[in-house]
Amino acid sequence: MSNVDVVKNKILNIIKYLKILKRYQKFSKKEIKENIDTCGMVERYLYLLCQAAIELAEAFISYKKYRQPTTMRESFDILFEEKIISRILCEKLRNLVGFRNILAHEYANINYDIVFDVLHNQIEDTKSLADKIKKHI
Repeated sequence: MSNVDVVKNKILNIIKYLKILKRYQKFSKKEIKENIDTCGMVERYLYLLCQAAIELAEAFISYKKYRQPTTMRESFDILFEEKIISRILCEKLRNLVGFRNILAHEYANINYDIVFDVLHNQIEDTKSLADKIKKHI
């Protein structure tokens, strides 16, 4: 698979996970928190979406031969430096890395106010990333 194919595949993953997550937006915060199956699905697909955004950034950086990031968050800084994404989008995506880490490593009890906010107000940021990168491949 070529580098550009890897980038395109990562974009498709974002679209797939967004489609799945939109189905869960109909649930209330209480329904998500109290139903172990719904809760698990939301958490898992939010994790996968955040991971897909990170992997898309890393694959695009490799494809364009930009400097290599030393952290997941730095991937978004590099895309900002290269004028692929705005400072605002960069900060939002950097925050999703932290959210992903909480889901992945269970640093603390998961705050469902944050899960609900990400589900309803932040997942589209990954689509914005995909759209910006699509314009540059």
